[in-house]
Amino acid sequence: MTSTLITGISELWTLDPALDDPARPGRVTDEQVHRKAALVLEDGVVAWSGPAAQAPPADAAVDLGGRAVLPGWVDSHTHLIFDGDRAAEFEARMAGQAYAAGGIGVTTGATRSASEERLRSLVRSRVAEAVAGGTTCLETKTGYGLTVEQELRAARLASALVEAGELDEVTFLGAHLVPSEFAGRAEEYVDLVTGDMLAAVAPHVRWIDVFCEDGAFDPEQSQRVLRAGAEAGLGLRVHGHQLGRSGGVALAVELGAASVDHVNHMEDSDVEALAATADRDTRPGSAAGHLAVDAGPTVATVLPACDLSTRAPLAPARRLLDAGAAVAIASNCNPGTSYTSSMSFCVATAVLQMHLSLAEAIRAATRGGALALRREDVGHLAVGARADLHVLDAPAAIDLAYRPGMPLTHQVWRAGALIS
Repeated sequence: MTSTLITGISELWTLDPALDDPARPGRVTDEQVHRKAALVLEDGVVAWSGPAAQAPPADAAVDLGGRAVLPGWVDSHTHLIFDGDRAAEFEARMAGQAYAAGGIGVTTGATRSASEERLRSLVRSRVAEAVAGGTTCLETKTGYGLTVEQELRAARLASALVEAGELDEVTFLGAHLVPSEFAGRAEEYVDLVTGDMLAAVAPHVRWIDVFCEDGAFDPEQSQRVLRAGAEAGLGLRVHGHQLGRSGGVALAVELGAASVDHVNHMEDSDVEALAATADRDTRPGSAAGHLAVDAGPTVATVLPACDLSTRAPLAPARRLLDAGAAVAIASNCNPGTSYTSSMSFCVATAVLQMHLSLAEAIRAATRGGALALRREDVGHLAVGARADLHVLDAPAAIDLAYRPGMPLTHQVWRAGALIS
């Protein structure tokens, strides 16, 4: 067992959960950001942090030369398992065409046609792109196969990457869209999703998700999907309120879902409902996804890059935080509505256009994502956390918003190893 001392840290964002201010949920205290700091990494976790002048000896040392260090980004919502692109759809949307859920079918056709080898190569390439931008904990979904065979293929592919340490979380999204071969037979497709398809993929995934929107699945169908997933032992996630007030927020809150994602179209009652879940129990091992009210808060996951790409109303992240709701920021990387895995871009957008402070945005992209995935080992750099470091090529994290779009990732460490 070897230890590594990291010095030359001008600004260290530990985001230590033990130093949270209960009266200011979702914010960052002064004690969670250190200046002229150091870290000791040992056996893949953070073993010590504090003033550089008090650093203990270690087996090896790395001097970062006065750079800022953040926890690695936790991207809790992506769709990486696909082939093809939808650049023509994007171009048409930029020319004024409205976004509709049906474009998913284009990607489904391309993905079904892709070979196993090609699909694996594409996913690994996308994971590498995310890592290069500072993402160290990554969720992805199935959902572009929409047959038992194809969804199982996607789930197995993603699960193998989790075992290899390249991905972290896998979500079953068979209820992404009713495929063309089931046109006019949505209920039959829901039967398939909640029956043979779920039974096939459940051993390979941790979560189940549903696109609860006009043009996809209504609240009743969505509830069927989520209840079946919970009965199979999966945690719950919901796509909701992207295209309108779909009922996804109320459903996610009612069933104790870990997150409801998009949340563009919100009334005060929706915001209040999410805020009311903030005090749900988040003990390790709590029954997230089992229709339990003590499964932790339902996190409102905002997707800034998607909002820009679809020219949708920006999700009300400011209102949500002010109300006391738990908020995460994720990339929603997918070929139709958010073809980027840059969490730094999403953080900058949250600051510049959603009116979050830098600290709130960083927390939402780290601790918020970890909470949405019901993980306590990532999203912070307290002692005992997985040693996931995002080293910026800047002396302070404010440059993420002050210099938007600039390549500010200097190094990326995952579980104590330099990976980018």
